[in-house]
Amino acid sequence: MTRKEMAMDYFTKGYNCSQSVVLAFADLLPVDEKTLMKLSSSFGGGMGRLREVCGSVTGMFMVAGMLYGYDGPETGPAKAEHYALIQELAGKFEAENGSIVCRELLGLNKQHDDPQPSARTGEYYKKRPCKELVGMSAEILDNYIAEHPTQA
Repeated sequence: MTRKEMAMDYFTKGYNCSQSVVLAFADLLPVDEKTLMKLSSSFGGGMGRLREVCGSVTGMFMVAGMLYGYDGPETGPAKAEHYALIQELAGKFEAENGSIVCRELLGLNKQHDDPQPSARTGEYYKKRPCKELVGMSAEILDNYIAEHPTQA
């Protein structure tokens, strides 16, 4: 199963967008799955259904940070290089979808949605692109990793 397929499968099982992407890369990360699930749990629905940055994109950023991020109070080249990576990943997602913002991707005209998650029904999956967006984020990151192996 590809990481794209894994992320989509996690989403179908009920994990949020961010968790789905992060869990698809769990085998590469030096953190247990329960911690990864909790760490990424706040970012579904565009950050707790605030409909800001897409959860699949924040999941992609979290994994990129674990694999390529810096670990000190950086102000110079290490920080700039990492931010350039984040902007590159966001740019690839945005080029495919026109935005990285949840409400724009879903065609919503409001921010700060009701905190109650939508039921994952057949109708939900028909009208929401989330499963495909989760797969796309995982694929973008997987392709980047293939081209830029980590040093760890």
